[in-house]
Amino acid sequence: MSKTKEFAEKLSKLNIENMYENDFYWTWDKTDDELAAIFTVADALRDLREQNKSTKIFDSGLGISIFRDNSTRTRFSFASACNLLGLEVQDLDEKKSQIAHGETVRETANMVSFMADVIGIRDDMFIGEGHKYQKTFMDAVTEGHEDGVLEQKPTLVNLQCDVDHPTQSMADLAHVIHYFGGVENLKGKKVAMTWAYSPSYGKPLSVPQGIIGLFTRFGMDVVLAHPEGYDVMGEVEEIAAANAEKSGGSYKKVNSMEEAFKDADIVYPKSWAPYAAMEKRTQLYQAGDQAGIDALEKELLANNAKFKDWTCTEELMSTTKDGKALYMHCLPADITGLSCEAGEVENSVFNRYIDPLYKEASYKPYIIAAMIFLAKVKDPVAALKALDDAEPRKKF
Repeated sequence: MSKTKEFAEKLSKLNIENMYENDFYWTWDKTDDELAAIFTVADALRDLREQNKSTKIFDSGLGISIFRDNSTRTRFSFASACNLLGLEVQDLDEKKSQIAHGETVRETANMVSFMADVIGIRDDMFIGEGHKYQKTFMDAVTEGHEDGVLEQKPTLVNLQCDVDHPTQSMADLAHVIHYFGGVENLKGKKVAMTWAYSPSYGKPLSVPQGIIGLFTRFGMDVVLAHPEGYDVMGEVEEIAAANAEKSGGSYKKVNSMEEAFKDADIVYPKSWAPYAAMEKRTQLYQAGDQAGIDALEKELLANNAKFKDWTCTEELMSTTKDGKALYMHCLPADITGLSCEAGEVENSVFNRYIDPLYKEASYKPYIIAAMIFLAKVKDPVAALKALDDAEPRKKF
């Protein structure tokens, strides 16, 4: 039996009926079986690609991408995922649209969705607004479909909001699963999700929140470390604690990078802004207070500078499990001595893990493709088997 058919058989044993024609907002909205299905389909699609077999389940249609913040990896991963499945991508550039002339979210949602099968949205910079925008957009699309305006309802893939970054955390976990030789080997592994110094400010909270909200579901011992004041959303911490209790793992928060790194199997040093500061920034933007925004930026940069010692060094890495913890980052990292004078990680550490970091990133197109696949294919088991039986992809 081929690897893809083995994946299809594994998929057939999972309860995933609710994934069809459904959206993907947050990982904690999905059941254990539904998360397992995404990892399984991602592996199957990758296997088909490696065999040079077509993975196209669409012969036409659009994937609409809306990036309200800058992106390299996620933007290209979404485009790659859509292309892998047979969709073309149209990016909505709000500066070139009628949004600047007062077009409403409801109108925009319907106007861009006539031939769309999937909508990918990144809106991560403003606390209380990112998820709200995604929900408002998809409510409008649902209404348009129910009213007969749209022939089909496109489904959402959250490409990062203010609360979660599910495509990133699931790509990260796929990397961890393969690195340690299977999901069954994750129980008891210590994960250090730590704040790290950056010479810039305002990085979203959704990466650390996504990691603690997902990794705690797999029996791992997750430690969140940050200086005083750099809190994440309390409701996500509650989810992480509940996940850990259910999975047999653990979740705790510390104020020491050294404590988090000690005997860790996985380290994830990453800068983010304080939750309270992100709330304040959102309020300032809503009020159009540019002077207040500039003052807040100076204040936060000065506060960041108090914690320059929060950086991933060779010395810290030597304190991890056998001195060989898996270093992870969503990229781009602030690299001391390379991209900045002082940053999240020493150049020697980053350079030593460059291949694993690129492999970590390589899972994201397949994770996104799997999310789309499971939302749009009514019988994914049969579809995978049919793709596996097809002729090789043509190259001229």
